[in-house]
Amino acid sequence: MRYLPLTKNDREEMLSTIGANNIDELFSNIAEKVSINPKFNLPNHKTEMEVEKHLSLLSDKNLHADNSSFFIGGGSYKHHIPASVDHIIQRSEFLTSYTPYQPEISQGTLQYLYEFQTQVSLLTGMDISNASMYDGSTAAAEAVSMAKRITKRNGVILSNTIHPHYADVIKTVSGIKDTDFVYNRKFSIEIDHLFNEVDDNTACVVVQNPDFFGSCYDLSSLAKFVQSKGALLIVVVTEVLSLGMMKSPGSMGADIVACEGQSLGNPMNFGGPYVGLLSTKNKYLRQIPGRIVGESEDVDGKKGFVLTLSAREQHIRREKATSNICTNSGLCSLAFTIHLTLLGEKGFKRLSRLNHESALNLKEKILKIPEVKLLNKSFFNEFTIELPIKGELFVDRMAEKGVLAGIPVSRLINNNKELDNFIVVASTETNTEDDMNSYIESANEVLR
Repeated sequence: MRYLPLTKNDREEMLSTIGANNIDELFSNIAEKVSINPKFNLPNHKTEMEVEKHLSLLSDKNLHADNSSFFIGGGSYKHHIPASVDHIIQRSEFLTSYTPYQPEISQGTLQYLYEFQTQVSLLTGMDISNASMYDGSTAAAEAVSMAKRITKRNGVILSNTIHPHYADVIKTVSGIKDTDFVYNRKFSIEIDHLFNEVDDNTACVVVQNPDFFGSCYDLSSLAKFVQSKGALLIVVVTEVLSLGMMKSPGSMGADIVACEGQSLGNPMNFGGPYVGLLSTKNKYLRQIPGRIVGESEDVDGKKGFVLTLSAREQHIRREKATSNICTNSGLCSLAFTIHLTLLGEKGFKRLSRLNHESALNLKEKILKIPEVKLLNKSFFNEFTIELPIKGELFVDRMAEKGVLAGIPVSRLINNNKELDNFIVVASTETNTEDDMNSYIESANEVLR
């Protein structure tokens, strides 16, 4: 009855109303060759408890983050989420079932979104943020579209150290012509080449920091150079915890910041749903996509929150909209806000430092393995190593020993033999000393 609310009598009454003798008459016009249902080797009936137990047994056959030593990052990171986050996000004071367009009955939603925007602006060092995007990659794509509108130029330059999936999404969503798109899929720990790419047609330069390979940069000089050419600097951040230790993109001169906020309050969840963050300078406020929540007063002078500044055609007249984003990741952004609020500024910085220390500890252990080299000059909680064997082979053999050892770069950047032996390794506060020792022990056996 939980999922099949209609009784037999209900169905008979409905069939009688439309003049059908049985359910098969409803499909009598469908050819028999396409209407015959295939027979699957599945039981006809099980209780809910039996189904849950069976599916749990099936899932236990997988090697995943909770039953292995886990060192995979690449834009999705394993972090501890306090149990209180899941409890608080279910409270109706914060997440109402009503649309934010009805402020009189959705103050809980609007207030937390206002707080979310404030938190994101503080983290990124920018003036204004919107009420979230779908995820980091689409936020980056929207940032590029926004830059093209502002500068009235078409050229888009991507650092070759940006996540390859982000590059694909940017090109697809932003509708960039090949002649206006500069992106080379190759390994680099430098971004100096970007200074030579900018011309009079350049709308924006997109840099990830920390980048896909884990390297960190001071972007101040690049920001000044890009802006001197009339273009904008877009900074992409896939690991939001890095902002607890690194200089904020805003303090380095970024014009637009696009982040993935999954690390706070949201599990990896096989790739989604996640929460995209987008921040910019006040002067570009009218070009920001999505929703913005503002603080106001009601007729009695009491504080209230409403959607503001967003043109109505943004949501109902798509041909005139500045963006195809017409909603936000509501529950995910609430989880982000709750987790960050529970941490506070000191807790957030301490968690960030724990991540960096974890990665440093793992790096020291890994470099004791013969013929393994570190390719980064700097990193936060993720770094790239070169192995004496192919990265894909190493990762597969490590998985057989219960260790998910990292991401082979060759799986994301194809047709480049230079990258065959590279893997990207991440270590967060969830990795224990035993996890790291398992990594080293297994790696020594695999590389022997």
